Amino acid sequence: MREHTSQDYSLLKINLMGGIISPGTLLNILAAARQAGVRKVSFGARQQLLIWVKAETVRGSGLLEFTSKLQELAIDFEVDAENYPNIISSYCAEEVFPTGAWLSEGIYRDIFDGFNYLPKLKVNISDSHQSFTPFFTGNLNFIASETQNFWYLYVRFKQSNRIFLFPILVYTLEIPKVCQRIEDVMLSNTNLSDTEIYEQVIAQGEIISQVIRQELTLPKFMLPYYEGFNRYGNKTWLGIYRRNEKFALDFLEEICQVCLDTKIGQICTTPWKSLIIKGIENKDRGLWDALLGKYTINVRHAANELNWQIEDNSEEGLELKKNIIREFDDDDVRTFGLSFAVQTRAKSEVFGSVIIKKRKIFAGLSSVYDIYHTTDFNPNTRELVLFEGDVNKAHVPEILQRLSKRYYLQMAQKDNAASKANIQQGNTKKSVLTTVHQCQSCLTMYDERYGDTVNEIAAGVPFSDLPESYTCPVCEAAKSNFIAITLESNIPQ
Repeated sequence: MREHTSQDYSLLKINLMGGIISPGTLLNILAAARQAGVRKVSFGARQQLLIWVKAETVRGSGLLEFTSKLQELAIDFEVDAENYPNIISSYCAEEVFPTGAWLSEGIYRDIFDGFNYLPKLKVNISDSHQSFTPFFTGNLNFIASETQNFWYLYVRFKQSNRIFLFPILVYTLEIPKVCQRIEDVMLSNTNLSDTEIYEQVIAQGEIISQVIRQELTLPKFMLPYYEGFNRYGNKTWLGIYRRNEKFALDFLEEICQVCLDTKIGQICTTPWKSLIIKGIENKDRGLWDALLGKYTINVRHAANELNWQIEDNSEEGLELKKNIIREFDDDDVRTFGLSFAVQTRAKSEVFGSVIIKKRKIFAGLSSVYDIYHTTDFNPNTRELVLFEGDVNKAHVPEILQRLSKRYYLQMAQKDNAASKANIQQGNTKKSVLTTVHQCQSCLTMYDERYGDTVNEIAAGVPFSDLPESYTCPVCEAAKSNFIAITLESNIPQ
């Protein structure tokens, strides 16, 4: 946990089920926090609200008064404890990133409403088509199948990478009941086999389910750019990331007020400790621009800074991340397709395709870092491969640059192998090269063959003929932010 100069601080955690909170509820929490002398809060990797509270302040109001107010508001919380990990979900990606066909806000809500108890196991609810939130960081990992309202369930044992597939697809409304049954079974006997767990759960009563008819297929991990203003349909969503992982109460309170004034009913937190505001109407865009300007909030950080996950409340991990990113920027290092995580505490869990683990040596008097990557650089495998051990802190950025080069070499070798396989299989297709222009911020492409319907640019207009006032249809970056790239496609001969 974050170190303080005084022992008078406690960490208060409020679970935001599924990573969602109404602006009215958040505003009430923030008002109580302010009375307790709090000025900044943060969000955790499991989409929860984290607040450091001083036991007593000069005004005589502190932790006791804060917790009493939360009880009045019927808001569950924990103080200096981790007994009830938050239920996290991919709802924050719904609508704004590519997702499956049948999942909707209503289905997520149905699941959350069914939980009439506080789980002691980590529960993840994930759309199988997205790559924004992790799939297997929970103990009970529900992943949407292609069959509407039915879910795969992958059970992972606590503090372990031992995982097994529950042998049935679980119906949406049965998820809370199945979670409670499995938790009762697993926590009462930690030595049960996979089959025994399944049999004991089924023995407690019928579960609406289906037979698994096909294997789960997950997308290649590719973290989307999750910051700034971005259009979807006829609305805009706003992603807000803070480099130090702290959000000022003043700023959050005004976010809540603008949401209430413009009839936005929810605020989403993400596993990357950021916020997403969905459903911003075009007529209200100016209010959000003014709010960001008032607090000088930057919403266009480099992608190689956003693809990191640090343990909650780890100043040490944050400082290491900042040092690495500075060197990455100096050397113009590409990290697209990778995600990084820093682990400074032995029993903590972090998500990434590259894991930097601190290890104490010499009876804890000194420390080194071991650098791992996941199998095939897919963070969802959770299978670690040691790349370099016993690394001095000063040399970590250099080792990560070498590892990044290995990743791109491996990807190139895979692409070459796939091309050769196509040739060997007699693939008689003609290669066609097309030049398009790509936004460097959000990777949106302008292809003159199709034009830009959002900006009312007709098909056939070359990029060079676009006015200098042209902006990206997704993130509104300037025309100068686009670069020319060549795409290769195959057509049958």
